Amino acid sequence: MTLVSYTVRNRVAYVELCNSDRGNPVNQAMLDDLADSLHRVISELHRMDAIVVSIVRGPAAGAGVALAAAADIVLASTSAKFTLAYTKIGFSPDGGTSLMTASLGLHRMLALALLNTELSGEDARAAGLVTGLYSGQNLNAGVAETVRKLRAGSREAQVMAKRLLREQALPDEDAALRRETLTIRAQAASADGREGVAAFLGKRAAHFPSSAVTMSAQDGAPVPPT
Repeated sequence: MTLVSYTVRNRVAYVELCNSDRGNPVNQAMLDDLADSLHRVISELHRMDAIVVSIVRGPAAGAGVALAAAADIVLASTSAKFTLAYTKIGFSPDGGTSLMTASLGLHRMLALALLNTELSGEDARAAGLVTGLYSGQNLNAGVAETVRKLRAGSREAQVMAKRLLREQALPDEDAALRRETLTIRAQAASADGREGVAAFLGKRAAHFPSSAVTMSAQDGAPVPPT
């Protein structure tokens, strides 16, 4: 079973993502469990009356990117990297990834989703995802200073600001998360999804059935295989 949980202490939310089935093949029950757990946590992080600070110390991939982005303030190490990688295994984006369009913009998110490009920590800061970027030895100090500034402010004013801005940016969050669940469920069960998982587990390049087209020798137009 995949577990996603968080606790709140002193106005700071701490998030943990773990998979007790590590190393086992992806199955429908595991996928549904992960999607439901992630969506529940992300929704609660967005709505809770606390300011959420996420800390990214290294590479973040797939749902890890969306989970980090669910925070109100994202702090990262200079060694941090961000990549979605869903379409690389024949899956559609999940875990609240579509909600990031409000932060990063449509075409930047399309590039990340379709080309599986990687954002460095500096790229992520320039894009507006990361608030503060620190070298490894300075990250903890940066986190402590950010939390100190938050605690020195008005909690009520901060919560109202968070609520107003998030409701303006994401007016239909629940529907977006539901679309993600339904889409990745269908895609994971498809021929492309099964091939993507098999290729990942076999450490080989994927050959997606939906992309198996040949080029016409006469006019160069794509032609479905016979």
